[in-house]
Amino acid sequence: MVVEYGYIFIVLAVMFGLYMTWGIGANDVANAMGTSVGSGALSVKQAIIIAAIFEFAGAFLAGGHVTKTIRKGIIDPTTVIDQPEILVWGMLSALIAAAIWLTVASWLGWPVSTTHSIIGAIVGFAIVGIGVEAVNWPKIGTIVLSWLVSPIVGGALSFFLMISIQKLILDTEKPLINAKRYAPYYVFLVGFVIALVTLFKGLKHLDIDLSVAQSFIFSGILALILTIISYFLINKIDAPSGESVREQFKQVEKIFGILMVFSASAMAFAHGSNDVANGIGPMAAVISIVDSGGEVVQKSDLPIWILFVGGLGIVIGLSTLGYRVMLTIGTKITELVPTRGFSAELAAAATVVIASRTGIPVSTTQIAVGAVMGVGLARGIGALDLRVIGGIMMSWVITLPVGAILSIFFFFFFRGIFM
Repeated sequence: MVVEYGYIFIVLAVMFGLYMTWGIGANDVANAMGTSVGSGALSVKQAIIIAAIFEFAGAFLAGGHVTKTIRKGIIDPTTVIDQPEILVWGMLSALIAAAIWLTVASWLGWPVSTTHSIIGAIVGFAIVGIGVEAVNWPKIGTIVLSWLVSPIVGGALSFFLMISIQKLILDTEKPLINAKRYAPYYVFLVGFVIALVTLFKGLKHLDIDLSVAQSFIFSGILALILTIISYFLINKIDAPSGESVREQFKQVEKIFGILMVFSASAMAFAHGSNDVANGIGPMAAVISIVDSGGEVVQKSDLPIWILFVGGLGIVIGLSTLGYRVMLTIGTKITELVPTRGFSAELAAAATVVIASRTGIPVSTTQIAVGAVMGVGLARGIGALDLRVIGGIMMSWVITLPVGAILSIFFFFFFRGIFM
């Protein structure tokens, strides 16, 4: 059956995979870029341009590692080796189910988790199509744990970054001079984190495999180049000695507005590297089964063109419907200015890329919310809108079961058509 309908299955997999990555771009990009827009550092149009470039780069260059976890770690396909069509129907069901839920959520402006959506959908079809025992429940437990840990890590990092900015710059007698002195160091952190993790693991599918020492050296060089560029940009801002502290604060925020171009690029790259797997993982599984003539293989090479499709879908989704959810995290959780937005973005980017390096499919949504909460807590609990946070968390709770229910429906639908 897989051979007979192979062409149809591949076409459906690519269509649904593109649709799913479109949903990722339309929804999760709110979390990747919302802080930039909400802080006023970037316009929606500028955020879309930056994200389009770096989301695609992250998906294409460093997206392969997480894909393996989504594709092979959540369910055990060995029990359906003699029935590969079940896995094909299931992965198609998971893609279309998660994509539909993301479309609804994006239209309503809900920043939900694409990772929750696709994992719930895969678990849903596996329970009815294979059996409860086919689900790798310990792996699910690890992923659930990451949902709790990742926002805490993102929040802690952003909290300490914000505190450092306050101590080194904002709470000093000469905030503008200190901002020009210390800002390039923060840019170095952005460049080093992204470059290190990318070189460390993300380029193996391009046959670029560097040692740990080489990765550190190249990352340091790339980060230094970014630091030098930022140094010249920042020093173009005039710093008259007679300015009031209030005016100096405005200039400080202008400097961090420049820095947010770097942190926004880093966050978009991190998001693309991690969340592209949610769309292309199931698609890659279907294509692998068809190409092997119906064999459920444990390992297969990830074709570069699949990463290209994933990156393209994210960019299209971002450009078309991304604006509807982009403002939620940027404006409703806490009031953001460039210093706070930079802290949140850098912390979130570091958390996401570390997760991508270790192969844990974390939720960018939860990391971003945790990071924004962290910078809010740096000013006190009163700076947070707890009602909005509660609503966002409720949307997370329903995402996984909705994905599972939709996937079950589509599984029976595809089985009825192709049996």
